[in-house]
Formats: sequence, C-alpha cells, structure tokens
Amino acid sequence: MKQRHGDSTRASRTRADLAHVLAALQDPEQVDAFLEDLCTPAEIEALADRWAVVPLLAEGLSYRQAHEATGVSVTTVGRIARCLEAGAGGYRAALEHHAAGDGHPRATSTA
Repeated sequence: MKQRHGDSTRASRTRADLAHVLAALQDPEQVDAFLEDLCTPAEIEALADRWAVVPLLAEGLSYRQAHEATGVSVTTVGRIARCLEAGAGGYRAALEHHAAGDGHPRATSTA
C-alpha cells in the first residue's frame, strides 16, 4: 500500500466518503460491481479470502483450522483474529449483518 504524505485531512475525508458510498449501496450486485471497478482482481481476492476466515474464527475454529479451510496464511488469520478481538469493530458489525439472514448460509465447522 502506498503511504500518504501530506494532507491527512483530505485522506480522512476521502476514506469517509468511500465508507458512505459503500454503506449507500444496498444491492449486493451493485457493491460487487463497485468493487470490481475499484479494486484489482488480486485485491478483491484478498478481501474475499479475509472475509472467509472471519465466520470460521467467530465459530471458534483455531488459526490452523481456519488456514486449512481457506488457504489463508496463518499470519493473516492471526491478524484477522486480533481485529476480531480488539479491532475497530468492523468485522463484528459485518458478522451481525451476515448472521441476520442475508440469504447466505453461515460457514460451519467440521471439527
């Protein structure tokens, strides 16, 4: 990721604007199209891979089990776990929406 030097206020406003735009897109197909336009295929894959880990950790799978189920590195799984425990709360908020019945089944553990 590129490091921003200079106007941190502008960067904060731009990030807030992006968050508002994402929140305003209520149709999953629109969100998917926006992500496709905004991100590279590798960035989308990385986001999807990280998200795949979140429900598994929330269900109590170990780092190793989450790694084996998703192929995401144990280091990244550990970072996700730290964010789940002491992050900004984004993963927890997303999990609440996910569990609220978005039409997609929650990941289940086979352990």
